[in-house]
This record gives sequence, C-alpha cells and structure tokens, in this order.
Amino acid sequence: MTNHATADLRPNVIGLQERRLDRTVLRTYRTKVNIDDVVPNPNQPRLGPKEDDELQRQIEANQGLFEPLLVEPHPELPGKFRIIDGDRRWTNSRLLVDRGREQYRHIPVEVTDRTLSEEERLRVWIYIHRQRKEWDAKEKEMVAYRLVELMGRASAANILGITVRELDKLVEVFELSEKFTKLRDPSAAITWARELMGVSKKLLVPSVVDAVVTKVNQKRITNSKDLRKLRAILPDPVARAHFLSDEGDLDSAQLRLMPTEKDASDGALSKMETALAALKGLPWATFQEMRGDSKVLTKIEEAEELLKSLRKALTSP
Repeated sequence: MTNHATADLRPNVIGLQERRLDRTVLRTYRTKVNIDDVVPNPNQPRLGPKEDDELQRQIEANQGLFEPLLVEPHPELPGKFRIIDGDRRWTNSRLLVDRGREQYRHIPVEVTDRTLSEEERLRVWIYIHRQRKEWDAKEKEMVAYRLVELMGRASAANILGITVRELDKLVEVFELSEKFTKLRDPSAAITWARELMGVSKKLLVPSVVDAVVTKVNQKRITNSKDLRKLRAILPDPVARAHFLSDEGDLDSAQLRLMPTEKDASDGALSKMETALAALKGLPWATFQEMRGDSKVLTKIEEAEELLKSLRKALTSP
C-alpha cells in the first residue's frame, strides 16, 4: 500500500507552531492527508452515533471540511495518524467518500509532533469541547461517565477539574438520562435527567424514578420543566400515591395535594382582606339607611365579639 501520510507530510514537518490547550502545549503543523491514513481513537470520550446528515451537507456546501482534524502520529501504525479531536468530521467525510465522493478523500489535519499520553489526549479533547456550545447542552455528563470508564473516578475528576462528588453527580445524571428512550430528540434526555435530579434525593426512590421514566416514555409528560411539580407532590402521601399509580399524572396528583399550614394561613388572611375591602367599598349612604336596624346591629356585635376573640388568640403568649 502507498504510504500517503509519509509522502504528503514530509515537506511540512519543519513548519511547527505552538498551540496551548489548557495545561498542554502542542507543537503542530497543518497539511492534507488521505482519509485512509487517519484512524479513529477507540477511547474517544464522546459516546453515541456519529453519523450526521446535517454535517454531511455542511461538508458538501463548503466543498470539504472547514475545520481541520487534530491528529497525532499513530503509536502502532507507522505512517498513520490517530484522531485527537474530529471523530464526527472524519466519520461523515468517510461516509461521503464511501458513496463515491472522491473529492472529499483528502482532508485537512493539524498534526502534533509527537504521540500524546492518554491523559494529555483527554485533557486536550475536553479543553476544546468546553469551548463549544454542546458542552453544557449535552456533553458534560456523557464525558464524565466515559472518563470514569476509561480512567476511574479520581483521574476523571482530576482531568475535569472537579471534585469526585461533583463527578458522581454528573455520572448519575448521565445514567438516568439513558432511561429516557422514547424522546423525539434523544439529546434532550440529559435535560430531562437534570430536571429530575433537581428533586430532593430523599424523594427519588427507585419507584418514583421508574414512574417518571414510564410516563415520559409514554408521552404523558411532555415538558421537562413540569417535573418540578414533583417537589410538591412527592412529600404529600396522597398525591404521591396517586402519581405512582397507573392512572396518575402530574396534574391529577397536584389536585390531591393537602393544603399546608402556610396555605391555610394565607387563605385566611386573603379572606379577611376581601371582607374588609367589601366593607370599605360600601357607600356611606348605605350605612345611613341601616341606622337603627336591629339585625345589622346584632351582626356588628357578633363581628366585634369574633374580632376580640381572634385578637386575644393571636396575641396571647
């Protein structure tokens, strides 16, 4: 086989530039190589499918890749390069070439002057992806989970620059997101999991999680923000039991909430304010017409007695 990489790259090795990525400083050069000489990284942090019709359309519209892949000399395959960042771009370019679009066979790459260590490679990838909008949208938890698989909890937390406890929370969110399997947009599963994890952990027993996942997958809950209603439903035994039943949902469970002491006191105050406003709203002429009316005077006396008793109850130690 012709060694495309060696033939293409040898004249450019002298054009090294420094590129600082977090703690890692890379010396790289840019060139174009045959797509066959680029090999995906089996320990790539991103999980899930990499085929993307929209990305393929962008490649065709730009007549090739706009952003070069970041690659390193392959440690086991002489003349080949392993991807550090750009696995999706490589995958979708590969698909186009496999369909006979030979104009996309030679792809732009930025090549490091050495093979990176596993930790360097992961740090570089994470640093690059943290600059992109996808990081907070859907990648943070996924990468945490993948790093734990690759390196263990302590090393994963160190690379991400977070505590092990924070790492565990990210992993837990990702594992929960994997249960939401019937969403129209699979990437939205992280959002659903984040909202559910916003509920007190004491209340998120397995039966609750299973009920939520089932009702979401059945499309009986269609807005992730509605899961916030669980914060009021789950502490209430009646509302909670109804939600966990087969026929229960968030709205019907809310109707079964018992009023709290605060709700009761707020309601009483609201009623008193309404009554006072009604009295103040009566025209003075109306009171003049009621002068000497024994029934009205009796009602006023009853009201006075009630108010005296209420005042005494509220001010007594």
